[in-house]
Amino acid sequence: MGTALTGIGFIAVLAAVPVGIVAVAQRVRSHRAKPTARTTAGLAAGGLVLLIIGASIASASPQTTTTADPRTTTSPVPSTTAVTPTASAAPSTTAATPVPAPTTAAPAATTAPPPVVTPVPTQTPTRDVVAVAAGSGPAATALIALPVKGRAPKTGYSRDAFGPAWADVDQNGCDTRDDVLRRDLTGTTITAGSGGCEVAAGTLTDPYSGTTMPFTRGVDTSAEVQIDHVVALSNAWQTGAFAWTPDTREQFANDPLNLLAVQGRLNSQKGDGDSATWLPPATGIRCAYVARQVAVKTKYRLWATAPEQAATARLLTGCPGQTLPTTATSAVPAPDPGADPAPSTPAPPAPEPAPVDPPVTVDPVGVSYANCAAVHAAGKAPLHSGDPGYSRKLDRDGDGIACE
Repeated sequence: MGTALTGIGFIAVLAAVPVGIVAVAQRVRSHRAKPTARTTAGLAAGGLVLLIIGASIASASPQTTTTADPRTTTSPVPSTTAVTPTASAAPSTTAATPVPAPTTAAPAATTAPPPVVTPVPTQTPTRDVVAVAAGSGPAATALIALPVKGRAPKTGYSRDAFGPAWADVDQNGCDTRDDVLRRDLTGTTITAGSGGCEVAAGTLTDPYSGTTMPFTRGVDTSAEVQIDHVVALSNAWQTGAFAWTPDTREQFANDPLNLLAVQGRLNSQKGDGDSATWLPPATGIRCAYVARQVAVKTKYRLWATAPEQAATARLLTGCPGQTLPTTATSAVPAPDPGADPAPSTPAPPAPEPAPVDPPVTVDPVGVSYANCAAVHAAGKAPLHSGDPGYSRKLDRDGDGIACE
């Protein structure tokens, strides 16, 4: 474009030169004719105009060329031109940078909610607690249905709040302690005159330790075997029993489902602990033990604490087939009055043989006793297998020793 304008300028200058020459020549002849003078003046003016235009275009063309040439503009313009683009580019770069930020932040906002939402179904019971009866399904299922709360205050708790110890709530004529001893001990002997209730002796296979130990009723020996509340009374108080009626608490304290005959030392060690703070030393009993706790809490609508639920759930994952014990399998046997060696009049002892010289003592052949009371009255207890008067009916546990 600049080159074209330059050419036009030079053409105008070249055109103006002959016009000027013609104008001068005509001026010389102007004295000859005035009309010609007018023409000459017009040509001179036109030549002057062309000369001015050509000079203007010619002079303007280098400026255009100089402006268009980038090499010429780099020196005067760099500050203005360099600053302006830099200032303009900075916003562009800054504006482009935030665009990925929202994109990166968006997944974080999307990922955060699931951890909050996922645990909610786990903590929420999947079915009504009332619908879960003891023995109706896996212990793990019943555990999920238990409410989970913190322990209530122990304020107001006492053993007396659960009624007298070992009441006869089932009205079978025996107190609860003897009912459980008859259920959990083997080789028991019954105290005479107790209506088949009172256990005088027996053998306990302790579920908490797996050891076998003898039991003998007495001031100094009875405490060696104790009856444990699987869900301790204090624990029950702090997980809902504080709101019960006295009758309900007494029923709970004497419910065979919640009772086990155990080694006294371990019962004292357990105290009012739950599965989060105490478990039996014998690992083989732990699944059944916590399942019984779940069954009791389900039956009486007690709740579990979060640590208790977590500890029980961990145990039950190792025995997914563990079911709840039923009331029927935990029931105590009815007393058997026939097992009671009634203190009836003993049969008269056999006459002693006439003394001989030298004196000897001879046990009569064919001696028999109606019951162990008669054996004791005759001073022959205990009878061993092969002794006169020994019989299997007197040796109820079949250990070869009758009327111990």
